[in-house]
Amino acid sequence: MLRTLQTYKLLFLRLIFIVIGIELSLYFFRIGLLFTGIFGLCMVFLLGREMYFYVRNMVLIYNKTISSILQDDFSSDFSKHKFNSTYNELFTLYETLKSKQNEQVTRDIIYRSILNNIESGVIILQKQEKDWSIFLMNDYFSSHFNVPKVSKWRYLKNQLPSLCEIIEEDDFHEIKTSIEISINEKSKQTFVLQASRTEIFEQDYFIVLLDSIQNVVEKKEKDAWINLMKVISHELLNSITPIRSICQNLEDLVEQDSLSTEDLEDIKNSVQTMLRRSDHLQKFVEGYRKLAMLPSPKKEKAELQHLVDSCIQTMNPLFKKNNIEVTNAVAQNILINVDSQQIEQVIINLLTNSINALENSNLKQISISAEAKNNRIFIKVSDSGKGIEKEIEEKIFLPFFTTRTEGAGIGLTLSKNIIEAHGGYISHKSENNTTVFEISLVED
Repeated sequence: MLRTLQTYKLLFLRLIFIVIGIELSLYFFRIGLLFTGIFGLCMVFLLGREMYFYVRNMVLIYNKTISSILQDDFSSDFSKHKFNSTYNELFTLYETLKSKQNEQVTRDIIYRSILNNIESGVIILQKQEKDWSIFLMNDYFSSHFNVPKVSKWRYLKNQLPSLCEIIEEDDFHEIKTSIEISINEKSKQTFVLQASRTEIFEQDYFIVLLDSIQNVVEKKEKDAWINLMKVISHELLNSITPIRSICQNLEDLVEQDSLSTEDLEDIKNSVQTMLRRSDHLQKFVEGYRKLAMLPSPKKEKAELQHLVDSCIQTMNPLFKKNNIEVTNAVAQNILINVDSQQIEQVIINLLTNSINALENSNLKQISISAEAKNNRIFIKVSDSGKGIEKEIEEKIFLPFFTTRTEGAGIGLTLSKNIIEAHGGYISHKSENNTTVFEISLVED
């Protein structure tokens, strides 16, 4: 405030000097001092010119600063004027708003980074007159649904009509429901749709969240099984106690001076019991260890057809023994970036399942095919077996679930974990009287 008054005082003083100069010049003209009067007018002219440029510069600086603030453009440099105390408050305002804008931009970047890194689809709409525009679409939504980051609602409707129809049916009001959406025109996935509407500073926003039920369930399922493995591993160690008890009993027996026929029979039975129990525990713990200690994949480029041929060659004795016809329909030009050993293990597990499924079939055929589409590689292993019964479809990927008496029940679980570690997923379905397991991998 004081600086503003000081500015007005300086302008007022300049005006007073100009008026006094004019009066003195006129006075000199009246008393006949012509040259002194002309000199006075020149001084008045110089004072007027100086005041003009002073006011002009002040107005220009104020206009430029205010314009920068209104347009959120804080790139201007006023450092050469900072020593002029007249503009201190103006520049303080400018720097304060600049600092706040920088903080806001930093927050926006952080918030967008967080939204782009969560595994949920997020899209925020903003009401503009009678239409909606897309205020924000996170990377997961764009990449998972293969939708470009469009700016208008009508463009999104062309990409995801099933989602947009549900939102429009409820007239952009709060929604919480499930929805099936086709991914890359392939299999459908179920998502939880949550939408809410809010008004901020007279701006209408509509927020849409999409969470894959499959991802949520699989994460919870995996966490549950990891905890279960820890508990069961503990119990398995506790089950060694009776074996130790048998060993102590044997030690007491062998320390006797003589052994009766009954003692020898006890020793024999005890040893057989320990061997059976030890074999069972070893297989059981080994199965858990394979699932819980799966190493991270070491990816490298590999030719898919060659990889499949290697698996078929490994399994060839079993194919011949069971009279199974195997077809490798994978094209030569498909390259995948994977851990070859782990993917071979997955294909061998699927082929083993197919062999067991064909045990009582008259037509014994297995086919392996692949296609590259929409930045993904789809690998299919199909057989002409009887298929998977409806009652057990949801259980086949659970650890230690098996329908075979001699099976360990970890093959499909291990395969599922390997594919997920590669950033893909594995699914199964029945089509044209064949059972198909499909592996989906992201094409790097």
